Amino acid sequence: MYGYGYYGFDWTYLLLIIGMLLSLAASAKLKSTFARYKRVRSASGLTGEEAARRILYSAGITDVQVRPVAGSLTDHYDPRTKTVNLSQDIYGQTSLAAVGVAAHECGHAIQHATNYAPLEMRSAIVPAANIGSSLSWPLFLIGLFAGIRPLVTAGIVLFSLAVLFQLVTLPVEVNASARALKMLQSTGILGADETKGARKVLTAAAMTYVAALAASILQLLRLVILAGGRRDD
Repeated sequence: MYGYGYYGFDWTYLLLIIGMLLSLAASAKLKSTFARYKRVRSASGLTGEEAARRILYSAGITDVQVRPVAGSLTDHYDPRTKTVNLSQDIYGQTSLAAVGVAAHECGHAIQHATNYAPLEMRSAIVPAANIGSSLSWPLFLIGLFAGIRPLVTAGIVLFSLAVLFQLVTLPVEVNASARALKMLQSTGILGADETKGARKVLTAAAMTYVAALAASILQLLRLVILAGGRRDD
């Protein structure tokens, strides 16, 4: 029988709630910070696109394209196509938020060009992490309710791969922001005071990754606890 769940409150749901609250708080902070600095125009008057092109040029990167993409906060660097993809809030806007986010994505392009080890590691584990995210819970639940211990263990191991991906992602994002802030100042795109605003936007963005990692660890902990709570008759 199970040690909990059927006959009382499953306290491990608290772990999920804590993770959810952390993620919601980080997301809310990012949105409010972005909205604040979206209204502050950079003194240089450069758009996100123009700032990205200048940073890439200054870094000696000539084989990366800068393209607009649909949506809000959908900005990303795609190493497969070597493209810095900027959302409509970033691509054509001249705000501190737009320039900061564009520079951050260029930070990833610079990481790619310089063979930054954590980025290469993250790219290498993407397939395994995707499989882990898709199959971990089905295998775990089937194993738990059917009493098949190997499936329970497999579910935990697969979910651990997704947690590992989150763990590797955090330093990659922090490093990209550090590179971005350095390039914004060295290229003269932003002044010292303006860089403080961009730093706040990028810090808020980084906290969403911290929250995601924390939530994933809490979910992994819950799986381990649930597995340990199984009692054979």
